[in-house]
Formats: sequence, structure tokens, C-alpha cells
Amino acid sequence: MKAAWAVYCKEIIDALRDRRTLIVVLVSSVLLGPLVLIVLSGLLAQFETQAEKRVVVVSGIDHAPSLKNYFERQTYTVRAAPEDHEDLLRRSKLGEPVLVVPEGFEASLLHGDRPVLELVSHSGNRQAEVGAGRVRRLLEGFARERGLLALALRGVAAEVLEPVEVLGRDLASQQSRASQLTAMLPFFVLMAVLYGALNAALDTTAGERERGSLEPLMMTPAPRVAVVAGKWAAVASVSTLIAVLSCLSFLPAQWLLQSDTLQALFQFGWVEAGLFITTLVPLAFALSALLMALAIRCRTFKEAQAASSVMLIGVSMLPLVTVFNQEGESPWHLWVPVLAQQTMMSRVLKGEAVPLDMMAIPIAVCVVLSIAGVMSVARSLRAAAVR
Repeated sequence: MKAAWAVYCKEIIDALRDRRTLIVVLVSSVLLGPLVLIVLSGLLAQFETQAEKRVVVVSGIDHAPSLKNYFERQTYTVRAAPEDHEDLLRRSKLGEPVLVVPEGFEASLLHGDRPVLELVSHSGNRQAEVGAGRVRRLLEGFARERGLLALALRGVAAEVLEPVEVLGRDLASQQSRASQLTAMLPFFVLMAVLYGALNAALDTTAGERERGSLEPLMMTPAPRVAVVAGKWAAVASVSTLIAVLSCLSFLPAQWLLQSDTLQALFQFGWVEAGLFITTLVPLAFALSALLMALAIRCRTFKEAQAASSVMLIGVSMLPLVTVFNQEGESPWHLWVPVLAQQTMMSRVLKGEAVPLDMMAIPIAVCVVLSIAGVMSVARSLRAAAVR
């Protein structure tokens, strides 16, 4: 234990000495998740502000006084469309869809015909697309009102059009609805854990081999397992530190949310942060051991970076299983590292309970992978020495 502690202190000092790399990892890993959350809230706030404007842009509103009256009764302001509205929509210079009313609209309504209204938008203009749904609902309300008036004039009850009343009931909780917007946050936290361990794991193995500082360490009487355990504990400590900071960074990020809807839905407190950290710490130790086992077989730091890219791709692709899998959670998800942590963190964001037996499987898998990685590194150093 004394030899492992000495190696651990030495590796921690080396990791902290490379301040430039440490700062880059901290900024890119810790701040990326909150930054995405803030940008998302800004986008939602922009849509909310647009919805509160209650403006309808119409071309030819003079041809439809009844439609204009309906809009105004719904507390909407009718604004004339510019002549070059199509070009403005293509260039995203106009953030509202344009309703085009043809000539003779009012006369067609009076004669019982079905006049055609054209709603002009652009699928590449997100603001206009969001506003198009609002205008469609307004037009559906206008059409329903006209139909009910026509039936009333003929002495027909309005219930004839709607013989069945449908009531909706949403089973999703407030946090579950918020998780649909914040589903990408666990991915950024997982990447922070991985990149937190990456540089330290490569430097303490392939980096020391390239610099020639690993040979003197192997000549000491310390057991190989103690040396490897000290190195592994140092790498895992750095990765765990990044994981803790990444999870805690969401707490102050909530103060900067611009969207009232997201601020009301996204409830990430100390309990959720603690569950995130509990989920990520075993993964940090397992990834550290696997990265070290992969890098110890490489002669140079660049070679280790190239070899670790395969692992980086695999870790980044595993969370996508939950996106493409439409059947929800499956029992086998808990047996796959990274995917298991993604599943549990998603449950935390939804406000669902994470039972102990559910957490026991990923922890056991991480423990097995950690032991296998550490023993593989120790075996490599014992068998091949350092050449």
C-alpha cells in the first residue's frame, strides 16, 4: 500500500503539473453540458417570445373581413405581409408564416363554396415553421365556428359535428416532460468522464514509455501490481474529479436559463447530482483501467491516441442505442457499460426511482472490468518489461 500510495502521489502531481491540458479538459468537458443547456433555453425562450407576440401576417386581408374579425376576437394582431415575403422567408429574414387570402374569399363563403387559403412558410426557417402550426390552429377554429353557425341557422344542434368528446390525459410527470428536452445531457457527462481519463491514462503508460521514465520505475523493488494500482487510482481520481465537476456544473447553470418553461420543468438538485455521481464513479474507474490496458501496449503517445480512438467511437456510439430503440429500456442495457449509465441517468432526469438492484449490475460489471484492466497492465509490465 505504501508503494501504491507513493506512485499515486507522483502521478497526481504529474497530472496537475500539465496545467494547459488540464484546463482544456475542464473547459471542454465540464462547461460543454451547461453551455448546451443554456443555448437550448435561449432557443426555447425565443420561440416563447414569438408565441406571445400573437401576430398574424396576412396578404390580402381586405378580401376577408370576417376572418380579420375572428383574428381580432382571438386577441391577435393582423399585420400586412410585405410584397417580397417569399424571398424574405427563404432567407430567414421573416420569422412569421404568411397567410395568402385570394380575391372573392368572402363571396365564396356566403355562397357556401370552399375558398382556398394558402399558408406560405419555409421548412428551413424554424421560426416560421413554429408559427405555421399556430396559424393552422387559428384557421381550424375559424372553420369550426363558421360550420357551427351554418348548422345553427338550419336548426341543427352543434353536437352533430362532434358526437364524441375526447379528453386527453398525459401520464408523464413534470420531470419526464423535461427529460425530452434535456435527453442529451447524460451524453455530455459520459464524454466528460471519458476524456477526463483519456489524457491521464495515455500519459501515465505510453507517455512514460516514450519519455523513458517508466524504466526507472520498474527497477524499484515495488511490486508491479502496486505500481499499476497507484497509476490506475491516479487516473481514476482525475476522471472522477471531472465527473463530479461536470455534474455539479448543472446546478449554477439553472440560474442562467432564459426559458420559463424549461426552468420550471428542469429540476436538477443536489439529489439528482448525487445520483449522477454515484452512477459515474464506477464507470470512471473501469474506463481508466481499460484505457491503460490499451495504451500500455503502444510504444508512443501518438500510437496510443490512435488505438484509443476505437474506444472513443464505441463509447460515443453506445448511448445512441436508446435513441434508435423504440421499445424502451431492456434488461440487457444494464449489462453494457456506458449504456447502463445512460439508462440510469435518464431515469434520474425523468424523476423515476433507481433501485439498488438496478445499480448493482452496472457497478459489478465496472468492478470486473477494472480488475481485468489492472491485471492486464500488470501482466504486460511483468512479461515484457520495458523495451
